[in-house]
Amino acid sequence: MISPAFSTPVALPSSTRKLPSSACRRVPSAVLQEPAPPVAVPITPPLWTPSSWRTKRALQQPVYPDLEALQRVERQLHNQPSLVASGEMQALEQQLAAACTGDAFVLQGGDCAESFDESAHGLKSTLAALFKMAVVLMWGGKKHVVKIGRLAGQYGKPRSNDFETRDGVSLPSYRGENINAAAFTEEARIPDPNRMMRAYHTSAATSNLVRAFAGGGYGDLTRVKEWGMDWSLTTSRGRQYMATAERISEALSFIDTCGLSSKQPIMTSTEVYTSHEAILLPYEQALVRQDPFTDNFYACSGHFLWIGERTRGIDDAHVEFARGISNPIGVKAGPTMKPEELLRLCDVLNPNNTPGRLTVIIRMGADNILQNLPPLIRAVQREGRNVVWVTDSMHGNTFKTESGYKTRSWNRIMAEVKGFFTVHAAEGSIPGGLHFEMTGKEVTECVGGTLQVKSEHLPQRYESLCDPRLNQSQSLEMAFEVAEILRSMRDADYNV
Repeated sequence: MISPAFSTPVALPSSTRKLPSSACRRVPSAVLQEPAPPVAVPITPPLWTPSSWRTKRALQQPVYPDLEALQRVERQLHNQPSLVASGEMQALEQQLAAACTGDAFVLQGGDCAESFDESAHGLKSTLAALFKMAVVLMWGGKKHVVKIGRLAGQYGKPRSNDFETRDGVSLPSYRGENINAAAFTEEARIPDPNRMMRAYHTSAATSNLVRAFAGGGYGDLTRVKEWGMDWSLTTSRGRQYMATAERISEALSFIDTCGLSSKQPIMTSTEVYTSHEAILLPYEQALVRQDPFTDNFYACSGHFLWIGERTRGIDDAHVEFARGISNPIGVKAGPTMKPEELLRLCDVLNPNNTPGRLTVIIRMGADNILQNLPPLIRAVQREGRNVVWVTDSMHGNTFKTESGYKTRSWNRIMAEVKGFFTVHAAEGSIPGGLHFEMTGKEVTECVGGTLQVKSEHLPQRYESLCDPRLNQSQSLEMAFEVAEILRSMRDADYNV
């Protein structure tokens, strides 16, 4: 389908030149009198540049009091090295293309809002949790798992309100570490462009650490049992993980017995891609680079960028920015997303219908997914669009307790995940993956799960800077539940 924004019927003007009489005798008069039919002439999309978003409405952007300082930081960022390489993004797009056809499965997880002060140990625990979840999903689904961390750039957060009020005092809302600070003081909440430079350097350090862990032996499948030694005996899911790890170890031992080494690079290293919501557009623009081999533009702040629920307006700045970069990109789709709107976004963000280019991240809420997701899938299938369907079952299931803590219920999260798979089974489409806010720590931010976190437990270890995350045990429990679903789908006997 060609969007009306890109195609306008044009009536070609009839010629005023008088035909010679001999020509008139050879052409039937009815043909001469009939006007030329309208011909659809595709209009070339408006020229894109890294700064063309500035001509559009830009939502969720901070108001900086010092514009000269902002411009100085943008220039500094523009002169910094890229955080990621175009070849890495091309490789990710190929893996997402496999998820589009059901030959791979996406696992995207990490912090709601990263902290500049996160320790290497904290990052290592989150990566370990991702690795554990990936192993469980891979073992159950018998598919390659594409690992994408909400890491090395998730420093900006959209907010429902511009101001936060406590005890009668109103201050600008906390918008993430790259904009302002979380402390509830007037000084901390003033947007500071220098924070973008700190975000860049912290992202660079985090990216290096991720690469070191993933490629330096920490992701070695022969160490799969070591990943669970710290907690495996304390929970039922931990013991279940260790049982799975034991089976994997036996399989690797059998490979060695057959004379095929389990120490091949494909076994001893893995790939973890970085991702974040591309919300702070001055930062994203400053890190755009043009590939000298293809002339394509890439946003080199992270491998995979997505557009949020609040900023996906078809004529707004975030969609304008995303349409011109060659990264694989995502767009959040909440309960208000209409089929025609999604198709227009497909037209703008993936005009060549390239598999792996566009991921639709569903965030409906457990009460809405069975009703609201089918029309979107049907529209995409009807028009032959290639998208990767991923479920974000976190954001639509948030609520506040009587004590004022923002939390999420593991049971509601799992209900939306099951609804996601149920709809895809009914529609004959491919569920492509999971998107979670999670951590490798045993925080108490979401209620329910193996450890039976209750409302009264929330103050014990509520460490998130913004939204509640699944802890390590809750994340692994989710992975086992989804692995069972994938196994059932593989056996063609899926029924939630």
